[in-house]
Amino acid sequence: MVSPEDPFRHPRRDPQTRGLGATFIVLGWVFAIGLLAFLFDGWYDRQYNPNTSVAGRALDGGTAEVELIANRRGHYVASGAINGVGAVFLVDTGATSIAIPGAVAERFNAAPGRPIQLQTANGVSTGYLTTLETVRLGNIELSNVEGIIAPGFQGEEVLLGMSFLKHLDIQQSDRTLTLRTR
Repeated sequence: MVSPEDPFRHPRRDPQTRGLGATFIVLGWVFAIGLLAFLFDGWYDRQYNPNTSVAGRALDGGTAEVELIANRRGHYVASGAINGVGAVFLVDTGATSIAIPGAVAERFNAAPGRPIQLQTANGVSTGYLTTLETVRLGNIELSNVEGIIAPGFQGEEVLLGMSFLKHLDIQQSDRTLTLRTR
């Protein structure tokens, strides 16, 4: 029991005021955690895709050049566009063609064509040939590029394979990949 002379007891503090103070403390913590989550999410996105705004340069003779920075895992992930619609590319020199996950192909207006067998790391699956009107990465844009719609591929990323890359000079140095039109 607390005596009336207790120096730590505030004489005017009632239970309702204490409850209001506790509410503000909880709200402050919720706000702080939410702010940290928001900031961390943006940081994490930049770690995964350090090339969200790919700026290219024009060189002499009409040559276009793009430099990509590797992410923390050493992969080259970059934002670009297919048929004018934003896409996230994962550069894959081991992929024969541009491979579009089936779940996002409709967003790019990629019409499935003739079925083909795909040999992937997970085995054999069926894909569908398509022709992409335009594929853009920075200031490099190619027209009528072969692609494959791969219904078995998961996620949102498009593999930027050799049907696009074969038209470019590719140079890697340290953690930088330079792509240049010929």
